[in-house]
Amino acid sequence: MVLVESHGEKDGANDGAVVDFRGNLVDKSKTGGWLGAGLILGSELSERICVMGISMNLVTYLVGDLHISAAKSATIVTNFMGTLNLLGLLGGFLADAKLGRYLTVALSASITALGVILLTLATTIPSMRPPYCDDYRRQHHECIEASGRQLVLLYVALYTTALGGGGIKSNVSGFGFDQFDVTDPKEEKAMIFFFNRFYFGISIGSLFAVIVLVYIQDNVGRGWGYGISAGTMVIAVAVLLCGTPWYRFKKPQGSPLTVIWRVLLLALKKRNQPYPSHPSLLNDYENRKVPYTRRFKCLDKAAILEDNCAPNMQKNNSWIVSTVTQVEEVKMVIKLLPIWSTCILFWTIYSQMTTFTVEQATIMHRTVGSFVIPAGSFSAFLIISILLFTSLNEKLFVPLARKITHNHQGITSLQRIGTGLVLSTAAMVGAAIVEKQRREVAVNKGVKISAFWLLVQFFLVGAGEAFAYVGQLEFFIRDAPDRMKSMSTGLFLSTISMGFFVSSLLVSIVDHVTRRTWLRNNLNKGKLNNFYWLLAVLGLLNFLVFLVFASRHQYKMQLPVEPESGEKEPKSLNDEMIEDTEKKASIQAVGDVEP
Repeated sequence: MVLVESHGEKDGANDGAVVDFRGNLVDKSKTGGWLGAGLILGSELSERICVMGISMNLVTYLVGDLHISAAKSATIVTNFMGTLNLLGLLGGFLADAKLGRYLTVALSASITALGVILLTLATTIPSMRPPYCDDYRRQHHECIEASGRQLVLLYVALYTTALGGGGIKSNVSGFGFDQFDVTDPKEEKAMIFFFNRFYFGISIGSLFAVIVLVYIQDNVGRGWGYGISAGTMVIAVAVLLCGTPWYRFKKPQGSPLTVIWRVLLLALKKRNQPYPSHPSLLNDYENRKVPYTRRFKCLDKAAILEDNCAPNMQKNNSWIVSTVTQVEEVKMVIKLLPIWSTCILFWTIYSQMTTFTVEQATIMHRTVGSFVIPAGSFSAFLIISILLFTSLNEKLFVPLARKITHNHQGITSLQRIGTGLVLSTAAMVGAAIVEKQRREVAVNKGVKISAFWLLVQFFLVGAGEAFAYVGQLEFFIRDAPDRMKSMSTGLFLSTISMGFFVSSLLVSIVDHVTRRTWLRNNLNKGKLNNFYWLLAVLGLLNFLVFLVFASRHQYKMQLPVEPESGEKEPKSLNDEMIEDTEKKASIQAVGDVEP
C-alpha cells in the first residue's frame, strides 16, 4: 500500500497531510487521480450549466419580458456575475479556515440548486411579470417596467445562486488538484493537463447551456430551461457525495486571513527593529517549509524575536513573533496582486459577450433556412472557440513550446495570460468595426446584416479565454501558499468579479458622460462601436502594464524534499548564502522555476 507522506514537518505532523474520508493516510492506488478529480468536477460542470444558462440569456428576459432598459439590464447581469465570483473569496476563506474544500463544495452545490429552483419559480409565476407589451407599444416606449415587488423573488434567486456558485468555483479546482501528488512523477505528469482538461470539461457544460437550455428558455419556457438546470445541480450533489470514498482530503489549517493580517501587524509594530545579520537568525528559519526570499524584506521584521522576550518561551507564540514560513506565505500573496490587477480588464471585455453582444444579435439577421437562432445561442460560438483553443493548447501549442523552450510546462501561466489579454483587445477592435458597419447598413439601407458577423468578437474572446482562464487559474493555485489555495482561487475569481463590476461602472460613466448617446435601447440610434473602441484602448494600456509586472515576477520556489530518513545535511551560513546566490542565478537564467 502506497501512502502519501508529509515531508519536512516536525511541529504538527498532520499539517497538510493527505487523508481519506476516514482520516487515515491515503492509499494512492485506491483514491484520487483522475477518478476522484472527475467526480469532483461534475459539480463545476453543473454549476457552469446553471450559471451560463442564466447569464447568457438573462438580458433578453429582462428587456423582453420585464421591460427593463438595455443599460439597466446589462448592469443587473454584470452585477450578478460579479457578485458570484466575488463570493468565491468567502468560499475560499471558509474552506481554508474551517470547513475544508469537500464540505464547502457540497454545501455550495446544495445552495446553488436552491437558488435555481427559486429562479424557476420567479420566471414561471405570472404575477412576477408586468403586463405583456406588443410591438406597437415597444416602438412608442409605452411598456410597463417590472415593479420592485415583482423583482424581489428574481433578485433572491439570483443572489442565492451567486452564493452557492462562488463557493463551488473557489474550491472545486483546488479540491480536484488535491487528487494528484506532485511529488509522484507519474501523477505530476497527469496533473500538468488537469487545468486544461478541467476547463475543457466545463466548457462542454457551457456549450450545452447556450445551445440547448437557451433554446428551451426561448421556445418552450423559462421555467423548463431553469428547471433542467436545477435538476443537473441536484444530480451533481448526489454524485459528489457518492464519490466520497475515492477522494483525497487535506485538512484545513486555520484562517489564512489571520496569518496575513498578523504578519502585517507585527511587521508594522517592529518597524524600528534592526534587521538581523543573516536571515537564519529569524524565528524558525531552520524549519521553514518554503524558501526564504529577500523581496518585501520589511515583512521579515515580523519574524524578529525581541530582546525582552524569552526565546524558548515566546518563539511559538504567533501573537508575539511570526515564523519565516508565515512571513514568506504573506510575501507570496502580495506577489500575486500586481498580476491580479491586470487580469481584471480581460473580464470586463468578456462581460460584453453576455450583454451588448447579445443585444446586437437580437436586431441582426439570425435566420438559417426557416430556423431562427435564439440571440443567446450565438454565445455557443464563444464556447466552441474556447474548446478549440483549449484542445490546441494541449495537443499543439504546449508540445511545440516544450521543444522550443526545453521546459516541461511548455507555456508558462503568465505567457498564457498575456496571450489572452492581446486576443481580448483584438476582439474589441473587431467588435467596433463590425458594429459600425451593422449600424450604417441598418440606418442607411434598412437592412439587417447577418448575426454571424459577431463571430469575430466571439471567436477572439473565446480564444483569449482559453489562454487567460487556464493561465490565471494555474497561476493563482500554483504560486499561492499551500494553506491558502482555496483563498487564492477566490482571489482569481475576484478578478472576474471585478471585471464585471468595472463593466457596470464603465456603462454608468459612459452613459452619464455621453448623455446616453452611446448606449441606447435602440442600438441603431446609439454609438456602441465607440464603447468598444474605448475598451480596446484600455485593453492595450492594461497589456503594457501587465508586461512590466510579468517581467518582474518570480515564480514560487519549493524547498527540496528531504530524504526518507528525515535528516538534513547541516549547512553553514556560508553554504546558505551560496545556495541563495545559486537560486537567484538560476531564476534569472531560466526565467521560470517550477514548484
